[in-house]
Amino acid sequence: MFSPYPNYQRTGLKWFEHLPESWAVLRTKQMFRLIIEKAPANNRMELLSVYTHIGVRPRKSLEQRGNKASTTDGYWVVKKGDIICNKLLAWMGAIGVSHYEGVTSPAYDILRPIKSCNTDYYHFLFRTKKYLQQFKLRSRGIMDMRLRLYFDQFGQIAIPVPPPAEQDQIVAYLRAQDTQIARFIKVKRDLIKLLTEQKLRIIDHAVTRGLAPSVRLKPSGIKWLGNVPEHWEVKPLKRWVRLNTSTLGEKTNPDFEFRYVDIGSVQTGRLAKELERIRFESAPSRARRVLRRGDTIISTVRTYLKAIWYVSEDADDLIASTGFAVLTPGTSVEPEYLGYVIQSSAFVNRVVANSIGIAYPAIAETVLGRFPVALPSTVDEQQAIVAHIKTESAPLDDAIARTEQEIKLIREYRDRLIADVVTGQVDVRGWQPGPDDVMDDAALGVLGDAQEDVTEEEDSDGED
Repeated sequence: MFSPYPNYQRTGLKWFEHLPESWAVLRTKQMFRLIIEKAPANNRMELLSVYTHIGVRPRKSLEQRGNKASTTDGYWVVKKGDIICNKLLAWMGAIGVSHYEGVTSPAYDILRPIKSCNTDYYHFLFRTKKYLQQFKLRSRGIMDMRLRLYFDQFGQIAIPVPPPAEQDQIVAYLRAQDTQIARFIKVKRDLIKLLTEQKLRIIDHAVTRGLAPSVRLKPSGIKWLGNVPEHWEVKPLKRWVRLNTSTLGEKTNPDFEFRYVDIGSVQTGRLAKELERIRFESAPSRARRVLRRGDTIISTVRTYLKAIWYVSEDADDLIASTGFAVLTPGTSVEPEYLGYVIQSSAFVNRVVANSIGIAYPAIAETVLGRFPVALPSTVDEQQAIVAHIKTESAPLDDAIARTEQEIKLIREYRDRLIADVVTGQVDVRGWQPGPDDVMDDAALGVLGDAQEDVTEEEDSDGED
């Protein structure tokens, strides 16, 4: 659609060798300075956080359950146009421009321009793969999860400086493209939500009534559970399963490499993204729960996310966060059937209702274990119900998978587009906006992950 610039210059840098002839190159410290301005006592300023997928947002707008900080006295003051950088997670994309006045954690660095520029341009630039690689190379620490990018190193990184009018044009063009991409993703996410609800209705009916349409029912004795087939057994969950049977010890081989399942990796009934491979020595302290085929995991923190997954694969390299309870079924339980029961609306709603906490609601595993669960008395019946659910929901699962792939591909396209435009590989100076190229920051939030764009690491501002 767009052509390259007519003339280029060599930069002398290996990681971007050519820039348009009219662009300059500076060190970051020649464009930005580190700001330390403490907020006054008893301030009522907006608390801001920086998220790996969507940049800077007011924390309350995404974490609607509340605000974790009891006070923001002494936090860093943020002005509109400042760049907020999470030192610990910059190499993962936790850096971005603020469109808000407010305060943020002292775990972050605040960069303020000392030359006239459009900081939204640098927001896009700093989040490209090439710059994330530079951030990692210049970070200090003994392991990945402890790397910190300090400004003495960040400030040395070379950055392109397009003429001001071109910076504005690049930002306008990329925001317009984000508008179109965000609308596409929202439509696809709405479709996934609808398909998931349809599948859940299949699950709910099957695990509460079974397959026989005329089955005789009996009172379960539990108000929220209601009537169940009279031949089913009702027992506390802890009598059907074993909880957290295996964990990694502190003496685990530091070179042991595994796939890490954190809260952001899981949606109800499926993985939300490809799992990251990490070594034990580089892993967060909560990467401890050992998973095996047939286990079901359910989040005991941020329970409103409804992060539940049945482990259907043979693997000896799956490790989950301690934010999950791992349920290993006993011999009288078909493992996959248990997974469906834990996903069911009645069970999930009970978990959420019994969670404690405003900002980060959680449920104790002992409380979870006391919940009554009704199961068919034979494994054969459980397996028949599983087969029914899988047959009925197969078209829905296929549609969900195709839709998720479409979202993945459009995100990959967006990443390539941004990288090409901010480094001048394509010339967008002749682009003109259309009437539909306007959208606010809140609507652009769908560009992030479906799990509210918050990772466990971000919960603690990177200071775990």
